[in-house]
Amino acid sequence: MHHFEAVRSHLGSKYHLRHNDPYLISFDLALSKERHQGIYLAELEDESGRRYLRISTPIGPLAGTDPRRCLRFNWEQRVGFLAVTDLDGSPYLHLCENRPYELLSATELTRLIQELGTLGDQLELLVAAGGDEL
Repeated sequence: MHHFEAVRSHLGSKYHLRHNDPYLISFDLALSKERHQGIYLAELEDESGRRYLRISTPIGPLAGTDPRRCLRFNWEQRVGFLAVTDLDGSPYLHLCENRPYELLSATELTRLIQELGTLGDQLELLVAAGGDEL
């Protein structure tokens, strides 16, 4: 997995891609109990030109979420961090992970997608319930 087209080809053979843009793809990851989680993959480039794959999944609206809890969550996580993006003009939490292509294999990509999708679904349920467990 040394570039975005390799990621697209690999995932396109496993999932039905909802978005299939030049540097963004998405699909629904099937989870247990008839639930699914949207997974988004995008290519990023840093100041030195090094390219990364961002894997993310939406969690819920930022409104009502304590930012300090989000920062604590980020500090305690081994994989994934919370970030905010704009969704239809409103701030929205995403669970994300950035990986350089040179460290990414098909097995690692599959593991990351499963781990982020499962954790993202659990966090989405907490946010939707209005709990402060986050």
